[in-house]
Amino acid sequence: MPENNSVSPIIEKTVFPILFALSFSHLLNDTIQSLIPAIYPVIKSSYGLSFSQIGLITLTFQMAASLLQPFVGLYTDKKPQPYSLAVGMGFTLIGLITLSQSAHFYTMLISVAFIGIGSSIFHPEASRMAHAASGGKRGLAQSVFQLGGNAGSSLGPLLAAWIIVPYGQFSVIWFSAIALLAIVILSYVGNWYKGFMIARSKKAVIQTEVSRFSRSKVIFSVVILLLLIFSKYFYMASLTNYFTFYLIHKFQVSVQTSQIYLFVFLFSVAAGTLLGGPIGDKIGRKYVIWASILGTAPFALLLPHANLFWIGVLIVPIGMILASAFSAILVYAQELIPGKVGLVAGLFFGFAFGMGGIGSALLGKLADSKGIEYVFNVCAFLPLIGLLTGFLPNIETRKK
Repeated sequence: MPENNSVSPIIEKTVFPILFALSFSHLLNDTIQSLIPAIYPVIKSSYGLSFSQIGLITLTFQMAASLLQPFVGLYTDKKPQPYSLAVGMGFTLIGLITLSQSAHFYTMLISVAFIGIGSSIFHPEASRMAHAASGGKRGLAQSVFQLGGNAGSSLGPLLAAWIIVPYGQFSVIWFSAIALLAIVILSYVGNWYKGFMIARSKKAVIQTEVSRFSRSKVIFSVVILLLLIFSKYFYMASLTNYFTFYLIHKFQVSVQTSQIYLFVFLFSVAAGTLLGGPIGDKIGRKYVIWASILGTAPFALLLPHANLFWIGVLIVPIGMILASAFSAILVYAQELIPGKVGLVAGLFFGFAFGMGGIGSALLGKLADSKGIEYVFNVCAFLPLIGLLTGFLPNIETRKK
């Protein structure tokens, strides 16, 4: 087996223009992705789809977006691909165009699969580029990168309420302009990364990084982290995909009003994203993971029993607290398994997408059989899985 090699940093300062470009591209990418669940109320009524079929659309998208990511990350760890992000956005562009034209359930599945493939190419290598531009501030870099994604996710429901609901499914094609803009920006980032790789090959000193923990301890810790991802993204799936239906069913609000509530939740997720990385850089990532997953529990348990006003209040801390987890988990895992930045990013982004997809499909089936309110009563207990954080080892000393 070859050694796990990494390269000592040649960048002493954080390259913020590249981080901001990656973050903005992440915003554009995830804005497009978030259009998929945002149009569910439109296509459900137009085509008479069941909750199970809605869940299958999400499952198809999430599986396409998740299964390839570890393989993309493993490949790019060995052979970095500076322009792969622009290529991935090309797949997304194809998916958008075909989705706007889809008149049948199965063509919708093919369309969202293309968007998912684009996402699977984007995330691992983009995370590697953020790591390269971090200047050692890995938590900050991942939080800036994630901020763009979560901000984009929050825009989808709002854009759907303003554009897709009044103008119909075909208006999805208008968002092709977003994909084209992202291709231009990602080509610029690719040029920078190509230069970085050339400079690194000439100047950097190759060092071997070895984990301080035994193989069994690393595997055990990764399993714990994946269980935490499971709890976060199953709970996120209930809100991202079915929150609008819950509000419409329980409080008889309009589709536009339900989309605004979903936007508030997703905007809160975006607002909370910047917390996890920088705080983890300072006090240690384990503490951030603990507070983020478990700290959501009290608010999540109250949500199914709240009236419409208090739901609007509760979704803000739920989104903000829960959002800080992923950046901390990802950087924790990258430090736990040094030298495998792309593989770890692909594994965790892929697993997160997969759990979101499986969660959506299973929760859709549960909603069909037990009702949408039952789904939210059950999912309220998922953040309690955050108690497992106590079994994670301390991989860093407290920073001052």
